[in-house]
Amino acid sequence: MTRPIPITALIAAPPTRPTVAARLVASLCALALLGSSGWAQAQGAASSPGPEPVPATQNALPALGDSVSDDLSVGTERRIGDQIMRAIRQDPDYLDDPVLLEYLQSLWQPLVAASRAQGNIGGEIDQRFAWEPFLVRDKTVNAFALPGGYVGVHLGLIAMTATRDELASVLAHEMSHVTQRHIARGMVNSRRQSLIGLAGMILGVIAATRSTRVDGANAIFTGAQAASVQGQLNFSRDMEREADRVGFNVLTGAGFAPGGMAAMFEKLDQASHLNDSGGFPYLRTHPITTERIGDARQRLGTAAPVPPVSVLAHVAAQARARVMMDTRTDALRRWQSQDKVAATASVGERLNAAYASALASTLLHDWARADAALQVALGVVRGSPRSDATAEREVVMLQAQSLAERGDGVRAGQVLKPYLDGGATPSRAVLLLQAQVALASPKTDPAIKRSADDLQTWTTLHPTDALAWQQLSRTWEQLGLQLRSLRADAESHYAVGDLTGAVDRLRAGQRLARTPGGKVDFIDASIIDARLRDLEGQRRRQMEEERRGEG
Repeated sequence: MTRPIPITALIAAPPTRPTVAARLVASLCALALLGSSGWAQAQGAASSPGPEPVPATQNALPALGDSVSDDLSVGTERRIGDQIMRAIRQDPDYLDDPVLLEYLQSLWQPLVAASRAQGNIGGEIDQRFAWEPFLVRDKTVNAFALPGGYVGVHLGLIAMTATRDELASVLAHEMSHVTQRHIARGMVNSRRQSLIGLAGMILGVIAATRSTRVDGANAIFTGAQAASVQGQLNFSRDMEREADRVGFNVLTGAGFAPGGMAAMFEKLDQASHLNDSGGFPYLRTHPITTERIGDARQRLGTAAPVPPVSVLAHVAAQARARVMMDTRTDALRRWQSQDKVAATASVGERLNAAYASALASTLLHDWARADAALQVALGVVRGSPRSDATAEREVVMLQAQSLAERGDGVRAGQVLKPYLDGGATPSRAVLLLQAQVALASPKTDPAIKRSADDLQTWTTLHPTDALAWQQLSRTWEQLGLQLRSLRADAESHYAVGDLTGAVDRLRAGQRLARTPGGKVDFIDASIIDARLRDLEGQRRRQMEEERRGEG
């Protein structure tokens, strides 16, 4: 039997070409082709007014309810964000690591809830925006907000933050750029700004932060009048002040320590004094001033104290981010050597080193060394004076991942079992790991059917989850359901914006269904026929729009 492709084979491949910034070129140029007529058509109905305007004494920004809707409606902003995300999801630096993304979501969701409670998210933007964070495999310290509620987080940012509160402060700040609609409000100052200019501006924001990969971006800048675009790359000081103020309230409202924002600013300020050489692009798009640091410190006196929280879960996420930033063999061997950390090191240092060594050893298929490091990591989290169930869960999931990747589905299933039988609905990370474990099990194992059923339920509720569709495709193939496997494979292509690939997979399923003598389920064949008609119609409309744009 051919061994299934493990999740890490999908998420750990090193980038081989210029990435997110370069990939955006085609997407944004396609948007630019819409021109002024496409811009007008895309606007649709005007958005509803937002929260109360910020007093003029606090900033000089136009209010949310001013003419923002005339320049960039909520629907258009989401549409632009979706277009950019379709390009990003096909990029090799886009990282869908279920375990690390689950940790990021554990910080993001309380911030979203707090922002809703404070009235920052409501009405149309609550319904229309995505409110989705995503990971970028990049060593630089950066995060960025995109139109429509998307926030990108570089692994380098997770790797350099010492606590969850520091990371949450950046997420809260970026979320506030979205909730306050700073991209749209910035356009009020340039009413003649076309969609071409907007596309160039957004591309410039991302390209400028990836200083080692901007050759393609430099050409874009030249074509889009570099001086004009460069002047719009950074959020204005008023926008930064507003994002700081709103973000701080969201941070504390979500239960995070208020000192996280001040600590993060101070770290970035120290990096700027050390003459940042490109590793801290956040400093260029969000320049840290003494005024901002002073404001953050001053707000500490007005915030309620927060009970101390164990840092071990963040330490495990930090270690995972550090390893996943660069999965080349020489880099993995350096992280693997962390298993030699001194026994006198702190609890956090020992967990960081053991987790990094275990993950690196797993990716190197050095199973004995992985097991030794995992035992150290489990001993640390289980023996810590302040027990941390979240940190233990992260280590156990790494243990299950390591066992599954070596083909030991039985032991991996035993390790993962407590997180499947607890009564609550398993998380996405657990479901995807369950699928990997099932595929490493014997074909007769009932865990395979259980995994297929659970994934089918998940994809019904989350139809844009490409990785879940991929795992479901492999699971159905393992069960001998070829038509379902092809359909799931098609949906995984569609979820990342590869409409042509999705159509090709559905056509392959249609050919299989029409093969004489084959055992084909009529319902599965009908689903493929209907889905193929739908996607072919979408592709025709897409081609017509492109032709109109070129004309």
